[in-house]
Amino acid sequence: MKYFRVHTDEMAYLTKQPRGLFTAVGKLAEAGLLTGEEEKEYWENRAYFEKVLPVPPFYDKGNPEGAVTWFKDTDEGLRVFREMSFYRRMAEKYGKKLFLSECDEIPGRVIYEDVFQIAVVGQKEDLKIDVKALEGQEQLAVGSGRFNSEFGMRNSE
Repeated sequence: MKYFRVHTDEMAYLTKQPRGLFTAVGKLAEAGLLTGEEEKEYWENRAYFEKVLPVPPFYDKGNPEGAVTWFKDTDEGLRVFREMSFYRRMAEKYGKKLFLSECDEIPGRVIYEDVFQIAVVGQKEDLKIDVKALEGQEQLAVGSGRFNSEFGMRNSE
């Protein structure tokens, strides 16, 4: 199975890994950079995703182990990712360069798993991760292997 995540090039202080898309846009909202309408849409989207995408329980404790979440390349994981268009639009609008990271194996020790995602700690040092910078419209309609072919996109090497 493939695992993927979309992230910025900013390193998260807690995980020491690139900051994920949800957090990157959340930081824009916290900083007061979104317009009033965008902030309203942010909170609507956040409520929606907290309802349909399980929030791993370690977040209630502030993610003390520094876990990193990866989407599974499954129908469920891809569906949720496709629904994240607001987050991708905000990243593009506010100049947050996005990257797609994919790997073919579990990237570390799994501390949480559901049908959409896994959360890992202790990323494997020898893990092969394919990282692709996302540009313009590609940033708005990206995903992993099956998702790319579904939208007629090609992976650039």
